[in-house]
Amino acid sequence: MTTASRPIALLHGWGLSSKVWAPLQAHLGPNTLTLDLPGHGSAAPAGDSLDAWADALASQLPNGAVLVGWSLGAQLALHIAAHAPHKAARLVLIAATPRFVQAPDWPAALPEATLSGFRADFDTAPDATQRRFTALQAMGDGRRRDVTAALNQALTPADATHHAARASGLKLLADTDLRASIGNIRQPVRLIHGAEDRLMPAAAAEWLADALPDGRLSVFADCGHAPQLSRPTDCATLIATFASEPARAEH
Repeated sequence: MTTASRPIALLHGWGLSSKVWAPLQAHLGPNTLTLDLPGHGSAAPAGDSLDAWADALASQLPNGAVLVGWSLGAQLALHIAAHAPHKAARLVLIAATPRFVQAPDWPAALPEATLSGFRADFDTAPDATQRRFTALQAMGDGRRRDVTAALNQALTPADATHHAARASGLKLLADTDLRASIGNIRQPVRLIHGAEDRLMPAAAAEWLADALPDGRLSVFADCGHAPQLSRPTDCATLIATFASEPARAEH
C-alpha cells in the first residue's frame, strides 16, 4: 500500500475537538481524516464506556488506516487496534499511556488524587477545570504560550450535552488500564512523547515501547504533552515516514 492510498486518521484528547490537529494537518497534507471523540466537537455522545467510544469511532474509520491517537485518543486507538484490527494497519501514539492514574505497580502516571480532584472540580466549575487541564498539558514545553493558545482554541463547546461527555471522558481516564492487552497489539506502533510532559511521564511511553511486539519510541526534548502542537513539522515527518514504510513490518 502506498502512502497516498493509506489513510491517516487522527483522534484527539479529552475535552478538545479535532481542531487541535490543524497544525499537524498542514504538514501531513490532504490524505487525513479527523474524528471528534464522542460528545466532543460536533460528534454525538456514545455512552460512557471505552468500548462504546471505540465502537463509535471505529464505525467511521476506513479499513487499513494509520491511526494516530493523542492522550485519551491514544488509549482509544489501542483499543480499536485490539478489537477491530482491520481498521488499524498501523498506530502512531502521541503522549500515550496504558493507564492514566498511578497504582502501586504503576508510578508513571498522575496521582489518583490529582485526577479525582479534576473530576470533582469539573462537576462544579467545568470551564475553569478544563483550562487548568489545558495549562497542565502545556507545562514544561519551550513553546508553552503558543501551545496553550492552540489548545484553548480547540476546546470542545461548553454546554450541557458536551458537559456529560467530558465527564464521561474523565471517568475513562480514571478507570482505563490497558496493560494486560498491550502484548496483543500486532500492528507496528510509532510512539511520540515529550520529554517534559508533566501530565504523563515519558516512562509510560518507554514501557509501551518495550511491551508492544513492534513498538518504536521518539522522545522530543523541551516538549510537553502536546508535541503535535509544539513540534508539528517533526511529528508530521515521523508519521509520514512511518506510514510509507513497506508492508513487511505489518503483522
